[in-house]
Amino acid sequence: MALTSKANQMRQNGEDVIILTVGEPDFDTPKYIKEAAKKAIDDGNTKYTSVDGTPALKNAIIKKLKNENNIHYSPEEIIVSAGCKQSIFNLLQVIIDNGDEVIIPEPYWVSYADMVIYAGGKPILLKTTYENNFNIDVELFESLITDKTKLFMINSPNNPSGKYFDSISLKKLSGVLVKNKNIYISSDDIYEHIQWHKEKFHNILNVCPNLKERTIILNGVSKAYSMTGWRIGYAAGNKDIIKKMKTLQSQSTSCASSVSQAAACAALENICEELPIMKSEYKKRHDFVVEELNKINGILCKETDGTFYVFPSFHEYIKNSKSINNDNELALYLLNEAKVAVVPGSAFGLEGHIRISIAIDIDSLKTAIKRITSIL
Repeated sequence: MALTSKANQMRQNGEDVIILTVGEPDFDTPKYIKEAAKKAIDDGNTKYTSVDGTPALKNAIIKKLKNENNIHYSPEEIIVSAGCKQSIFNLLQVIIDNGDEVIIPEPYWVSYADMVIYAGGKPILLKTTYENNFNIDVELFESLITDKTKLFMINSPNNPSGKYFDSISLKKLSGVLVKNKNIYISSDDIYEHIQWHKEKFHNILNVCPNLKERTIILNGVSKAYSMTGWRIGYAAGNKDIIKKMKTLQSQSTSCASSVSQAAACAALENICEELPIMKSEYKKRHDFVVEELNKINGILCKETDGTFYVFPSFHEYIKNSKSINNDNELALYLLNEAKVAVVPGSAFGLEGHIRISIAIDIDSLKTAIKRITSIL
């Protein structure tokens, strides 16, 4: 956000900056969703709703989880929040106490670690490597578990790396988690519909239903349906945890927007013809960026499994550079000299990488990559 702010300021000063920092689809919200919001306004559905969401939206979420993920929940096991981010924040606040440890695989979405710290917990970072395709070493994972370990956080497909943890990986992880009965699991599935791995999407409950009472599924409509500004996310899990999240939410933000909930309900209950179109476009952009970046000396850009990011390694380039010492300096260099805003990998716990958002039209992407190629 800081780099985006700086890039926007440069734009306001008349500079032609291409912003590849924001994790936000460039597509418009599908028309049928917008029409549902307009109808909600016209029908006067603009009042407070239940803190944990309207019955209609909760039922739509229950049907979605049953039909798409083969997981069954009751209304008491669902909460709707102002974005998936709030659901994650609330979850951490209600289950993490001072000194609790939370295991987070690297690289991780920037807010995870700070949210854990804010809740009084301690992030325990589980190292992975680009060379090993960010696969989790199960023995290393198990070695990090202590009597203070309270939660394991997994995000698949992953922001920033685009890594999808397939069913084989999840089975290995669940084998460790089944034995450690005091550990909760959060499964952040927000990029579920933006993936092109050969395997149909699985989360950890699909491979190990026995973990259901300890697993909280986190999702929302922001990424798949291009509804970031509508701010609707949700959590599904143990009803006692969901009840505590509801209590916390009732004393902080209360309910999510009534109009946005009506729109989200329409998004989930209808077939979205735009979904495969958007995913196909992301894949085309992904293929273009990966191919072009690999032509630059010192850059290694592997294909991802999904999301709208690529996460290339600039280790070799930085090592050979006489003026750039790390990924932070590289990101600033690209912003100031190439007029392209990107995010340094160190923000996600992995130095030497750069996260590039491909959630921008292909012509702008081509210009951005041309500038990056020229300046490097």
